Amino acid sequence: MAVSALQLGELALHGAAFLCGVVCASALTVTQGEFDGRCILYGSVDKNGTALALSHFSNISLCYFVAAISILIAVYCFSVLLYGIYSCCMDERRWDHTWLTINLAISAVILFFLLVSACILRVGMDTLCSSILQTKLVNSCQGAQHAQWFPPYNAARFYDNLYSAEAAAWVNFFFWCLLLVLLLVQRRREAPFQLLQRNDPEWSSETDAIFGARPQRP
Repeated sequence: MAVSALQLGELALHGAAFLCGVVCASALTVTQGEFDGRCILYGSVDKNGTALALSHFSNISLCYFVAAISILIAVYCFSVLLYGIYSCCMDERRWDHTWLTINLAISAVILFFLLVSACILRVGMDTLCSSILQTKLVNSCQGAQHAQWFPPYNAARFYDNLYSAEAAAWVNFFFWCLLLVLLLVQRRREAPFQLLQRNDPEWSSETDAIFGARPQRP
């Protein structure tokens, strides 16, 4: 069975979304490891002499939530990608109307959770960076990677990792928006054929062309 360009685009977007989910989850997990497993999103930083000291951490479940959403979406994308490749190789029809309807519903749910995760990362980073800048020890949040921390955390790349996680979440959201559009186009093309009814104007025009127009009753 020939594979359409829309179906190939769907598979490519699933592969890209898989990579974004892996990057987001791994970058956030590495950041937690740099701070002894704690979640620094929405954290507060105080000045301890010439060192930065974290005075408040977020609940660790917040970071677990964002990472879990990214991992689950990545697993789903990988499964769909493998099944799509298998269907193409085995010449099986996968993109029927029922599948597209289910996939549309799943995509809408995924888009919602991706938006929530990306907003958590964005607002959480802004809160943390605002607290860091208020200490007047660094000129930028990125510069805090090279500052001294107390206790001595391994914070050499915490900003880069958080930025990568946030960027991956927003890019993933964009990819799923494109996927939703592709699915809508495919669903429109795969709409079941509707038989003409006797009272449809198309029925009358077709029968008139074949059998001739009916005489009008006085």
